[in-house]
Amino acid sequence: MSRSSKPHALVTGAAGFLGSHVTRHLLEEGRCSVVALDDLSGGFRENLPETVEFVRASITDAALLQDLFQKYKFKYIYHLAAYAAEGLSHFIRRFNYTNNLIGSVNLINEAVKVSAECFVFTSSIAVYGSQPAPMTEQTFPQPEDPYGIAKFAVEMDLRAAHEMFGLNYVIFRPHNVYGEYQNLSDPYRNVIGIFIKQIRQNQPMTIFGDGEQQRAFSYIGDVAPAIARSPFVDRARNEIFNIGADQPYTVNALAHAVAQALGKPNHPRQHLPARNEVMHAYSDHSKARCVFQLEGETSLVNGLARMAAWASRVDIRPLEPFSQIEVEKCMPPSWLKYLAHAQ
Repeated sequence: MSRSSKPHALVTGAAGFLGSHVTRHLLEEGRCSVVALDDLSGGFRENLPETVEFVRASITDAALLQDLFQKYKFKYIYHLAAYAAEGLSHFIRRFNYTNNLIGSVNLINEAVKVSAECFVFTSSIAVYGSQPAPMTEQTFPQPEDPYGIAKFAVEMDLRAAHEMFGLNYVIFRPHNVYGEYQNLSDPYRNVIGIFIKQIRQNQPMTIFGDGEQQRAFSYIGDVAPAIARSPFVDRARNEIFNIGADQPYTVNALAHAVAQALGKPNHPRQHLPARNEVMHAYSDHSKARCVFQLEGETSLVNGLARMAAWASRVDIRPLEPFSQIEVEKCMPPSWLKYLAHAQ
């Protein structure tokens, strides 16, 4: 099949962590002609191959999206763009809903207009809130923060668009994904990236509360391939999937594992006041394993070794504090210092 005859796929957030991996898988498989869209607010152009068709734009720009969809008539949409800072979302409500909800609605509108075949959306384990773990897809969402609320709203909107317009979708609820191409400079999200930066800069690893919060940390290589091929799996259409690692770890255990991976097993830690967060959050992945025929998962030790090897080869970019804070009340002091840095 020639390039010109391939169906077009749009990947939003393509220069970010998850988006860059999904884009690379799509390019390797060669089923689609890929257009990579990103506003570079959290991603980097160098995360993508030079040969990919790249558009620097925001999903909040409805007029630009309309023109882009009319030009390419996208058959598949992989919507991975989001400001994925669950804890910070309490303090950036307007920014959160504008980017994570309204931006998503802009894409759904255009997908409907061009009769797209399938809309793939990365939601989040945050939709479940603090319900008993492991959560299954039958666990009714009860999000507890604006980030989770926005993700669940998009899920419901996709279901409504399917019922009204026949727009097919696949929804993934990944959690705590880590690996190569993760932004190591973000002070608000991605705990493994934060730990790696702190170790490399000879700063103590900062842990909120007692560190007994439990998460299942998911290696990117176990997540991105299923997302990339999901529109081509008939049984995945109009379904929701938890996806990620099964084995939960405490944040204390994670800190030890990251320090080991970087060859600094005795690196110091600093416990900060606890913040408002779910204590135990991990999910069941039986459904995804069945539908996508997933076998096994990358162990935390092996995944961290791969990420550490990559991180040792890249420079840590200068800190770019988030400048869109809307409410400072109750914000963790360790985050407030970055606002002072920004000023």
